[in-house]
Amino acid sequence: MLIDAGLSRREIESRLFAIGEDPSMLDAVLVTHEHSDHVSGLGVLLRKYKKPVYLTHLTETAIDWEGIPAPRQTFQAGTGFTIGDLEIGSFTIPHDAIDPVGYVVRSQGVSCAVVTDLGYMPDSIKMHLRGVDALLLESNHNLEMLKVGPYPWSLKQRIMGRKGHLSNEAAFEFIANDMDASVSTLVLGHLSEHNNYPTLVQQMAEEALGQRGLRPRLHVAEPGVASGAFEY
Repeated sequence: MLIDAGLSRREIESRLFAIGEDPSMLDAVLVTHEHSDHVSGLGVLLRKYKKPVYLTHLTETAIDWEGIPAPRQTFQAGTGFTIGDLEIGSFTIPHDAIDPVGYVVRSQGVSCAVVTDLGYMPDSIKMHLRGVDALLLESNHNLEMLKVGPYPWSLKQRIMGRKGHLSNEAAFEFIANDMDASVSTLVLGHLSEHNNYPTLVQQMAEEALGQRGLRPRLHVAEPGVASGAFEY
């Protein structure tokens, strides 16, 4: 199963092959929201492989499906569904898209959550993340770098807003105070290329985890670099 398809078809194929996965064997593609960095490769990927797509009713209306033959399965944000032996739970996230969601995937006693593109961490999401084994969490930007960086002020306001992107500071406040001790693999992703440094994210993450005495497998997903596989 693939969550989002914001890269080119060739890049998606290359990264799947690199971890020993054949894209023709995908059972489904899940979409979190309609922004281009999450769906720009969706059409060409589906035209080749014709896999079913799962997304919310409203998100479906925000995507141009002309020439895309893949079957679409829509659901209401906050509901769950199954794909083979995978149990999928969805939950609403605060982002400036039409109906954005995060996902928790459970199978054979292991659970994984994907939470990116959110302006802040509400209690409702903290509840959905309880008990997960693996967590992909956004750590998008350093606030000071963003404030003095090259973006126009309107974009800076959007990113810093309640429906923007999660800052390092907000991500590590959650880790230090609320992240469930069940998390044994923590991947920090969706890093800004202009307003963040992977080394800074690594350092801040280690400090936040140290405050709790937690030692999960920690990985910082650098922009443009494939991360490899995390197996359970």
